[in-house]
Amino acid sequence: MRTSKKPELQISTDDLKVLHKTSVSRTEPHRSVIRAKILLMYHAGKRISQIAKELKTNRPLVERTVNKALAYGAIQGLKDLPGRGSKPTITDDAKSWVLFTCTVYEVRGIACGKPTDYGYSYETWTYTLLIKHIRAHCHDAGFECLQKINKGVLNGILSKGNIKPHKIIYYLERRDEEFEVKMAQVLEVYKEISLTAYFVHSTSINNGELENLYQVTLSYDEKPGIQAIKNIAPQLQPVPGQHQTIGRDSEYKRLGTVSLLAGIDLHTGKIISIVRERHRSCEFIELLTEIDKNYPADWKIRIILDNHSAHTSKETTKWLLSKPGRFEFVFTPKHGSWLNMIEMFFSKIARSFLRHIRVQSKQELMDRINRGIEEINEEPVIFRWKYKMEKEEENQ
Repeated sequence: MRTSKKPELQISTDDLKVLHKTSVSRTEPHRSVIRAKILLMYHAGKRISQIAKELKTNRPLVERTVNKALAYGAIQGLKDLPGRGSKPTITDDAKSWVLFTCTVYEVRGIACGKPTDYGYSYETWTYTLLIKHIRAHCHDAGFECLQKINKGVLNGILSKGNIKPHKIIYYLERRDEEFEVKMAQVLEVYKEISLTAYFVHSTSINNGELENLYQVTLSYDEKPGIQAIKNIAPQLQPVPGQHQTIGRDSEYKRLGTVSLLAGIDLHTGKIISIVRERHRSCEFIELLTEIDKNYPADWKIRIILDNHSAHTSKETTKWLLSKPGRFEFVFTPKHGSWLNMIEMFFSKIARSFLRHIRVQSKQELMDRINRGIEEINEEPVIFRWKYKMEKEEENQ
């Protein structure tokens, strides 16, 4: 039993629930968790010194927490009293100097500039470098209050300015003046496909379901640079009690790369592809020839593709002229390849049969890619485009 002269702490049922929840929280501030444990242990009858020992903290902290709870209530014991702590010594002008410095050309802060602008070799600021620079130049700028700035204070200044100069986020610049127009054309094709109630099969066109079908649409692209990598040491397969996972030597041999040229039938999900060492105009024409063989001669073949030079080269144009009216190309905007649904297929194979692949030769890699696509074509998946389509339908 507690023999302390301090009175008992009266806590309501609701406040007890709050204290218990806070004491086991992983998101609440550490000081609030410790204070909640202190109050619960004091309420349970434990002495001040016993609480400090069990929580591995100091007695004054326990006493301050208990006294505050006795004076203002258990929940207030979890919080800092108004006016607690020393007033900030870093002025607003000093913070602005870090964030918003006027230069000859523009208004920007040190943190928003490049370290190279200040004579450093770094491409981006680090906290250590930024602190070093601030400490070295704050006196000349008239902000001596920044002389002892540390990482915590700097983080607070940058956070309030919503600045993270040590991080990089990549974006893709739109360099096509007709981006919106071309994107609308591609989305219109996807919408047309989603609203058209017909299916493309490799069977005869005498099928009653296909008698009104005259056009098929494919999404096409290349996946270059697929690496043929060979193990130079035996691979260890999992063995119960010995190896839980596959074991590989960290060294390997590069045998070169291959390119996958593939088109996906957006009506059936069937993949038409070839695997070659390069992806020039001649390889593109080879795939077009393969696509041409897969559909009746009186059908129109519409292909969604990007702006690769092989797609509009003299060789490709000459071949297309030998097939008048057979093909129609719908180009995605520049830097807009994400609009092409074949990218979903490439992502799928990168996460499936191409993942961790090891081969003995480049030819084996090509054979296994072809085998993987054959397996996918046994149970084809029809990809559906949804991005921005639903928004457009809501606006109509």
